[in-house]
Amino acid sequence: MNGPDDLRASAPILARDELAAWAEAQRAQGRRIVFTNGCFDLLHYGHVAAFKDAAALGDLLVVAVNADASVRRLKGPQRPVTPENDRAAVLAALRPVSAVTIFAELTPLETILLIRPDVLVKGAEYGDEEIVGAREVVSWGGEVVRVPMREGRSTTALIEAVARLRGDA
Repeated sequence: MNGPDDLRASAPILARDELAAWAEAQRAQGRRIVFTNGCFDLLHYGHVAAFKDAAALGDLLVVAVNADASVRRLKGPQRPVTPENDRAAVLAALRPVSAVTIFAELTPLETILLIRPDVLVKGAEYGDEEIVGAREVVSWGGEVVRVPMREGRSTTALIEAVARLRGDA
């Protein structure tokens, strides 16, 4: 599943039915799997810095990206700006990313249960009780890590800056 120009990604983009087998094969080779998720609608420095932080916590970083319909339900009818297959292809091309998957649900819990990561990573803006899958990851001996956010680096801030440039805000 590549983007419209058939970009050759360095990391695989895995379908849901491939996740459990892929993760099990990695664990069988002794690899520590780190997982994070988000919309990643307009990729920016804050995202890339968080991926680098997350990747340092294990051997492989799996990034789960919300499907378009999921983003609309979470962010509103004007989003996403970038289609899900394009977002997945861009994420797969990033050096810290080992695999990408797209999930349609509002939360990544089903994806987390399939992958069973050793480390679940979210941004520091999330409280412990807000991190979906945290209880489950801890239950199988994994850990939950919150990585620092980069001040002023967000998709919403980026969209607002573009709107100001256009005179829309």
